[in-house]
Amino acid sequence: MFSLVLLVASCAPTGRYHQRHDSAPSSPPPSIEMHDAVPGFEPYAPANLRPYQVRGINYTPMSTGKGYSATGIASWYGQKFHGHLTSNGEIYDMYAMTAAHKTLPLPSFARITNLANGNQIVVRVNDRGPFHPERLVDLSYAAALKLGMLSTGVAKVKLDVIHVDEKGQMTVGNGPAIAPATIVSSEQDVRNKKLFIQVVALQDKNKIEQLGTGLTALYQVPFHSPYENGIYRLQLGPLSDENVAGTLLKELQAKGYRSAYKIYSP
Repeated sequence: MFSLVLLVASCAPTGRYHQRHDSAPSSPPPSIEMHDAVPGFEPYAPANLRPYQVRGINYTPMSTGKGYSATGIASWYGQKFHGHLTSNGEIYDMYAMTAAHKTLPLPSFARITNLANGNQIVVRVNDRGPFHPERLVDLSYAAALKLGMLSTGVAKVKLDVIHVDEKGQMTVGNGPAIAPATIVSSEQDVRNKKLFIQVVALQDKNKIEQLGTGLTALYQVPFHSPYENGIYRLQLGPLSDENVAGTLLKELQAKGYRSAYKIYSP
């Protein structure tokens, strides 16, 4: 049983937790930072693609989440599992925008829409569960709070995987591919274009503007957010030269924007 716990962490029933039943935090922080997860390319962990068994039921993880979209019931998990390992080998933080799914490759990113109120979130899927036949996804406490489903405990949702490949091409659910901004290599093209850092690409315009305003204030670099096929791209610049861009890119990646990259645009 213990070896199973290591493979299938916080959502699986085990005896290693201090609480018998899950609960909301007794004293949540006065201000929870409910910022959506930022999608980017992350390779799947090979260990998380292995078949596994819980309660006598066999599960086979998908080889890719690209194109995956589903509708079902979401639940949430909180205090009981807070601070314990997830199936991806990370520490579960109920105040982070994360989720658990039985068969999506780990880690994955997903947009979750509450079909009752229209609220949307973007989460990073880093755990296995929920091990209930009628449920599609388990959300962190913060994710459930932002989605507006804490009081009901469950909600009918639509889940769309946000898949980003190594070249930055993105798909949302089974929608069309969204090509990354063009990265120019020829010297002539470079001379005719301006240098930017693309930080993230999201559907939430308000989120893009909040991030852009904060990064502009921090680095004293303007931002703009071109829109294409339902996606806003947060780009910092134009920048004066490659050295400035390289320094800024390293700082952004160190702060968690691992999928940021340099681009040239008109």
